[in-house]
Amino acid sequence: MFKLTIFSVFITSILAGCGGSSKNPTPPNQAPGSVKITAVVATDSSGNVSFTASATNAVSYDFDFGNGVIQTIPSGVTTYKYTSSGTYTINVIAKSASGLTSSANIQITVVVKMNLVWSDEFNTPGSPDPTKWTYDLGAGGWGNNELEYYTSRTDNAIVSNGTLKIIAKKESYSGSNYTSARLKTQGLYAFKYGRIDVSAKLPASIGTWPAIWMLGNNISTVGWPACGEIDIMEQNGNNKNIVYGTLHYPQQVNQYGDGATTSVANVSTTFHKYSAIWSPATIQLLVDDVVYYTLPNNSNFPFNQNFFIILNVAMGGTLGGTVDSNFTTDQMEIDYVRIYQ
Repeated sequence: MFKLTIFSVFITSILAGCGGSSKNPTPPNQAPGSVKITAVVATDSSGNVSFTASATNAVSYDFDFGNGVIQTIPSGVTTYKYTSSGTYTINVIAKSASGLTSSANIQITVVVKMNLVWSDEFNTPGSPDPTKWTYDLGAGGWGNNELEYYTSRTDNAIVSNGTLKIIAKKESYSGSNYTSARLKTQGLYAFKYGRIDVSAKLPASIGTWPAIWMLGNNISTVGWPACGEIDIMEQNGNNKNIVYGTLHYPQQVNQYGDGATTSVANVSTTFHKYSAIWSPATIQLLVDDVVYYTLPNNSNFPFNQNFFIILNVAMGGTLGGTVDSNFTTDQMEIDYVRIYQ
């Protein structure tokens, strides 16, 4: 019995040794096999999605979550939180130890519940609501060689028939040849993260420069661009169907900010929805719910603090260009401003 036990152990050792020596090691240049991806979308409208990716010979996985965010997940298992509803195409690249790759993608639909936390529907005629809006006043070019004098008169900013009109006029006023208005929520309301939607019709006149944008609440202490700037919409002064979405911050790659342009039809005759979806991970810029630019956010950027809202129509300047000599008046008309979190 004792000898049999020794023999069994001896045979087991030999078999174990033979098994180890006869096993073919994975070639160092072996590419990953077919990538398999599963996704489980949370049913509580939280935006959480659990992903699992697997492939033979893979040692790491790059996940593109379909919203501009790319993360390397060595295990292939992760939970990602989407901040807005939508249909997303997720692409996963599996990598071998030698750097060879294999990829696959899936499509998911995510529903995220967001609550309306602040809005102005512009239903009360007269001056804009003073509990929600204040003004920048004066001339001086505003850092962009602009030509207008901003006032707080109802000649330049008035609520009527359910919309806000920001009106630019050609008139002699305190040394300027044009007047307009620049409304802001500074000192009255600011927020961090969420979604902002602004429904607006834009001016058609050459040389007008309307904007829907936000600045960091700490601008008075740190200055610009350290405070950060989120330009949700700026309209080209000459090509009126082109709108810009731009992010300004100290680390920006491009001289004039990081962003993109998009073409919008009937921009001056139809209300369009201009939006930003802002989270610790990304800032997305949209027109009519279509994302056309995404900036990955991180803790080193100034986009992790409270921002306030600005609505204005400038005349001329760096983006407005030369004003039409026949210009008399034009306006940006805003149906609503809504913020969700």
